[in-house]
Amino acid sequence: MECTDTMHYREEVELISQAAWINKYSIKDDNLFRLLCTETDAGEAEAIVLALEKKADLILLDDQEARVKARRLDLTVTGVVGVLLKAKNEGMISSLEGEIEKLQASGFWLSESLVHTLLYPSPKD
Repeated sequence: MECTDTMHYREEVELISQAAWINKYSIKDDNLFRLLCTETDAGEAEAIVLALEKKADLILLDDQEARVKARRLDLTVTGVVGVLLKAKNEGMISSLEGEIEKLQASGFWLSESLVHTLLYPSPKD
């Protein structure tokens, strides 16, 4: 699982690894996996193959190259920011700004222009 593949121990990694609500699957199509690995990281490649095999409604990817590959394979893609926006719109989080700050503090990179667009959206005509 890519989100737990880290050289630095973090308490969150242990919690994710032990979460009973997370199902673990192995991919079957090693050929597609190897093909995708020529153009993207193994974690993203495996996620794309698994999403195809499971006929997933949505795949969570933040790597731009992986997102392009997934869309070319007709997968619907969102990222962490998309999940946060949905959570905010559904009232599950109170502050988008606070969650973005937490992401950035953890080392997650977001462009300043994206942060500005998220926090100060242009009024719709």
